[in-house]
Formats: sequence, structure tokens, C-alpha cells
Amino acid sequence: MNKQNHLEILPPRRSIIWDDNHIRFIDQRLLPKEYRIIETDDWQVVAEAIKGLGLRGAPLLGVAVALAVAATAVKTSGSSDKITTAIDGLRKTRPTAQNLFWALDRMSKIVEEAINTKLDQSLLTQSIVNEALEILEDDRNCCSYIGGNAQSLIKDNARILTICNTGFLATAGDGTALSAVYRAHDDGKNIHVYACETRPLLQGARLTAWELKQAGIPFTLIVDSAAASLAAKGEFDICIIGADRIAANGDTVNKIGSYQLALACEAHNIPFYVAAPTSTIDFKCMNGDYIPIEERPAEEVFNIRREIITPEGINIRNPAFDLVTADLISGIITENGVEKPLFM
Repeated sequence: MNKQNHLEILPPRRSIIWDDNHIRFIDQRLLPKEYRIIETDDWQVVAEAIKGLGLRGAPLLGVAVALAVAATAVKTSGSSDKITTAIDGLRKTRPTAQNLFWALDRMSKIVEEAINTKLDQSLLTQSIVNEALEILEDDRNCCSYIGGNAQSLIKDNARILTICNTGFLATAGDGTALSAVYRAHDDGKNIHVYACETRPLLQGARLTAWELKQAGIPFTLIVDSAAASLAAKGEFDICIIGADRIAANGDTVNKIGSYQLALACEAHNIPFYVAAPTSTIDFKCMNGDYIPIEERPAEEVFNIRREIITPEGINIRNPAFDLVTADLISGIITENGVEKPLFM
């Protein structure tokens, strides 16, 4: 069953919920022009939304795939074969975000244990649903802790640089980097956010700007290539980005454009922080050289909202992420505190 409802909205600062054994989530492909909720119990609908960036943001992907597996368990009355098919299919949606694989590994472990112990299918279903809801709730709590832990870094009158979207649209809670912004604003700090537009899919211009405007947080949208010159002029006090995967040594892969922000901050003595839950850390990955960088379709570059902007037949590279090495990172803000970028 798959329903699309143009009228209903989710609770404030929520992009995904579990409701009557269905997943309800905001279709981010349509924002900011249209707010649409997709409701489904079909893992393939979730998979297609992930591939097409209707669902995006590393923590949110982990939550979304967990709930998709839970919906499959309910729908198939705990068929381990069909649950495994869903898990395998969801693994193929995006290659970089660690949270997606972390959540699916948790689901796989439950299925494997159920098969080995010949667990009743109804009990398997309940175990899968409970695990998915725990992942959902844990992410909400992590967002809150990240926002709180960042407050020692954000002073009153701070000017904060960020890229892509790291708010509630990227998580099950208030966000990662933007959770720090929300918390500072909610605490009454006078802050101003500089949001990079984030080419080619404009997650900053479309999504972060939409979130900040809704929240009444003062912000300025800038083109990605303006960040370095503005940093040279001292227009930022701190930069906080999110992460799609963090290696064991602290190397961080995040949205393309993050590396140039890190270089600009290093050159001009601006603190540069990464905000992410510990579920984004891949402890099996020794350094960033081993993190796969997703290459996305060329059409994302040569057109904007179906308007072709380049000559025909040209070569295009479209890496979705880039690597920020640990030496460029001032600290990593997790639910456990602010840590130096070295976990080994």
C-alpha cells in the first residue's frame, strides 16, 4: 500500500514518523515549492525515494531503511526471506552514508538470530519493529544532545557557516549541524547563519533556507564559491558541517564543497567542526581513503529543475561528496560531547 497525501503535515521539526505500521515522510524533492507527505509500507518506495533524494541525510537514511524493514516485517507477517530481500535491496540505494549500512546491519543481525533460533515469525516481526523504533528514537535523542554539546562553541552574536542541509530534514530529530543552530536560537543567542547553496542539487538553497526561514532564524544564502572570500574578510566566526561517513581516524566525507570550506577556514583561522552521531563513524574504515565517494548522474549538473543550462555533449563529473582530512577539523560534535577527530 502506498499513499500520497498533499494535505497532511508532520509534527514540527519532523521529517519522518512511524504511524500505524506505515512510514510517513516529507518528499524533499519538491521543497520548497510543495510540501508533500508520502505514506507507505513498501520498502521499494522508500528505496526509490532514497535514490532520488526524496529522502536524504545520513542519519535520516539510517532511520528510513530501518522503518522500511519494519514495514516489510509487518506486511509479510515476519517472512525472513522477504525481510532479507528488503535489506539487500535497501543496501544498494546509496554507497556513502554510513548510517544506512549501520542500521541495516542491526536489522540483519536480528533476522540471522531468528533463523538460527527458529524464532516464531510474529516474534521476529515484533523484534524488527522494536529495533527500528529504537533507531528512530535514538536518532532524535542524539540530535538533541549534539545541539546541546555544541553550545560551548557557539557564542552570542556568532556568525555560523554551513553547507548542504543538516537540519530536521536530514535526521529524525532537529538535525546535526543545524541542531546546534536551533538550540542556540531557542536559548536566545543572537546568531546569524551563512548557508551555502550547495550545487548541484541546491540542498542549502532549497532545504536549509526553507528550514531557517520557517524557524525565524536570521540567515544569508551564499553561492558556494563565495565562502572563501567571505572567510578572508572575517565574516564567519565558526563553520559547522554534517557528515555522511567518518573514518576511524576522524577523516570525514560530507557533501561536495565541504573540503574547500575546511581549507578556507584553515587559511583564515576559523574553527571548523563536524556534527554527527556516533552511528556515522565507520570504525572498520581506518581513514578516508577507504570511504566510497558516490558519483551521481550528469543530468543533475546540466539541468536545474528540468532547465538545461549547459551545451550538449560535454563531459561532466558529479561526485556527491568530498573528503575533509582530520587535520583540518577542530573537533567532532557527537551525542557524547566534542571530541578531537581521532577515534582509534
